[in-house]
Amino acid sequence: MSDTTRQIDQMIPLCEPRMTGKEWDYIKDCLETNWVSSVGQYVDKFEGQMADYVQKKYAVACVNGTAALHTALLVAGIQPQEEVLVSGLTFVAPVNAIRYVGAYPVFIDVQPDTWQMDPQKVKNFLSNQCELKEGCLVNKTTKRRVRAILPVDILGHSVDMDPVLDVARQYGLFVIEDAAESLGALYKESKVGSKADISCFSFNGNKIITTGGGGMLVTDNRDWAERCRYLTTQAKDDPLESIHEEIGYNYRLTNIQAAMGVAQMAELDAYVKIKRSNAKKYHEGLSDIEGLSLPQEASWAKATFWLYTVLIDENVFGMSSREVLKDLKKEGILTRPFWHPAYRLKPFQSCYADQQEIVDKLYARGLSLPSSVGLKEEEQRRVIQKLKDCQKS
Repeated sequence: MSDTTRQIDQMIPLCEPRMTGKEWDYIKDCLETNWVSSVGQYVDKFEGQMADYVQKKYAVACVNGTAALHTALLVAGIQPQEEVLVSGLTFVAPVNAIRYVGAYPVFIDVQPDTWQMDPQKVKNFLSNQCELKEGCLVNKTTKRRVRAILPVDILGHSVDMDPVLDVARQYGLFVIEDAAESLGALYKESKVGSKADISCFSFNGNKIITTGGGGMLVTDNRDWAERCRYLTTQAKDDPLESIHEEIGYNYRLTNIQAAMGVAQMAELDAYVKIKRSNAKKYHEGLSDIEGLSLPQEASWAKATFWLYTVLIDENVFGMSSREVLKDLKKEGILTRPFWHPAYRLKPFQSCYADQQEIVDKLYARGLSLPSSVGLKEEEQRRVIQKLKDCQKS
């Protein structure tokens, strides 16, 4: 065995997929029957399972989570030059999706404890920085109409949705939830993704369940669901002739991917249990390290801890989060910092950002630790010990 191979074998990944069910059987069935493209029994079955699990009436499978977000914004009728409030701490996908439809993000700061979109700051922005003009809510600074709120449930924990929904109803705004990272989590006894007008999920390879790629949107609005299917299948208006009255998209999930999703759905609750157990072990192993803040779970939430993420106070711990990242990588342990604040990224620097002080602090300190469902006990002990060694050094 070469040194390179040995290093790869010993590497502890950040979050890799796990195949423990009937993935091989279902995919083999697709290959044997030739149902491999965007039509087939597994697409229908996967959509039905997701709708039931998230407690929504309709589900539409998409090629990835970003496509689901784009489609959700389209069916909600978000127009160019309008604005959508979005979590300031997020992967770039929902922000890109807002720009895909020609609208603009308004970045809302997050709560210091759960790191989720702050409902009070949503309310403050809408009541203080906006005004009603001819029945429309308008941002006083940009003069653009505000149409929707897009909360992002990051790292397996829910946004506090009820106050977000309350203020959205007060101002006549749609709520489009990005639950890509939090499938299986609970918000007040309800599945994450069940509260919003439309919610979107991702099945990328690093998510709690995966189809390799893939996404899903769920809603109780039948018209929206039908329009989603229409738009994601090239907006075809005739079953035989190639007639398209609108611009459509090639956004449908394949039957092969859906087959994998059906198998993974059978394991989802077990995976959530493992993730929470691993989080407890991290809690116990890391709680006595000075300068290290552990992720909190709100009293109303049941998180999946998709990525177990800590905050590192450089002044107390003795190293910055990026220095720890580099040291752990040398030891074969892969970690990841928080996403660069989207409002600072070049494409979005002209967009409205409302009070991003918590986002900036979290970005500097956050570090996600290995969180695979298949994380071995000895691997987790190694991660914990190497973190302690970083502080000693």
